[in-house]
Amino acid sequence: MALTIGVDVGGTKIAAGVVDESGEILAKTRVPTPADPQWAVDAIAQGVRELKDQFPDVAAVGVGAPGFVNRDRSTVLMAPNIAWENEPLKQRVEELTGLETVVENDANCAAWAEFRFGAAAEYEDMVLITVGTGIGGGIVLDGRLHRGRFGVAGEIGHLNMVPDGLECGCGGHGCWEQYGSGRALRRYGRERAAADPIAGKRMLELNDGVAETIRGIHITEAAEEGDALALSCYAELADWLGRGMADLAALFDPGVFVLGGGVSDSGNLLLDPVAASFGTYLTGGPARPRANVVLASMGSAAGIAGAADLARI
Repeated sequence: MALTIGVDVGGTKIAAGVVDESGEILAKTRVPTPADPQWAVDAIAQGVRELKDQFPDVAAVGVGAPGFVNRDRSTVLMAPNIAWENEPLKQRVEELTGLETVVENDANCAAWAEFRFGAAAEYEDMVLITVGTGIGGGIVLDGRLHRGRFGVAGEIGHLNMVPDGLECGCGGHGCWEQYGSGRALRRYGRERAAADPIAGKRMLELNDGVAETIRGIHITEAAEEGDALALSCYAELADWLGRGMADLAALFDPGVFVLGGGVSDSGNLLLDPVAASFGTYLTGGPARPRANVVLASMGSAAGIAGAADLARI
C-alpha cells in the first residue's frame, strides 16, 4: 500500500495530502472548516476526491479528527469545535469517495507521525505532548498506538493537577492545560505585567502598554531578550509541564517525551526548563532511568502524515 491520503481536520481548516511510505507529502489541499458539521464531511470528501484525481492509485484514507474517536476507528463520539456527535465518519467518507477509510484522534495521528518519521523514530515507547491553546497528546507503547479500551486514551490535558483549581472548558476544575498551556502562558504574562508594570515594562511595550491583551508572542520575544519577568512566565509554565510529565512517566515509563504544538516553537526557551522540571518531579530522581525530552520535528505535516500512515494499519 504505497500511497494513502491523510486528512487533518481542525477547527479552522481541513488539510489533506497524499503521503508515501516514508512520510513524504506529495500533494496537499486545504480549505476552511465549514460551520455546518455535515458540510465539514463534504469538505473532507471533496479534498480526498481532488487528490485521488491526481493520484488514482491511492489505496486508503486516514482522517485525523478532534475529540473522541471510538476504538474501531469509525465514529467520532464527540468533537469540541465541530458539532459532531456519534458521527459515522468512516462510513460517510467511504460512501462519498469510494476509498477505505479509518478515523483516528488528531493528536494520536501527530504522535504516530513523530514515532514513525520524526523525533521519536528511534524509540518504541513515547508520549507526545502538544502545548498549544490547550494540551493534547498521544501515546505509543511497544511500537503500538495506545488507544485504550474505548479508544479515548491520551486526553492528557485534562489530568487533574489542582483539586478545585481553575475552571476548564471541559467542565472540570484544575486540569493540566489550565496551568501548562499557551493559554496559561498568556495568563501568567498578563497577570504579572498588570501587577508590576515596572518589571513588566518590556512585555507592555510590545503590546502598546496594555497588560490585558498580552499574547504569547510578546512574552516569548521579551523572554528571548532576557527579560526577567517574561522568563519567570516560562519558568512557571515549564514547572507545571514537568509535574505532569513526571506523572505520565510513572504511568507509562516512555523512552522519550516529544514536545509539540505552537508553544514548542520557542525551542530551548521551553525545552530546557521543562526537562529540568521533569527531572525535579520524577519519582526516584537520579536513581531511575530518565526519559529524554525533545522537540517535535514534523511540524504541521504531522497530522496528515500520521493519519495517512495509520490508514495502512
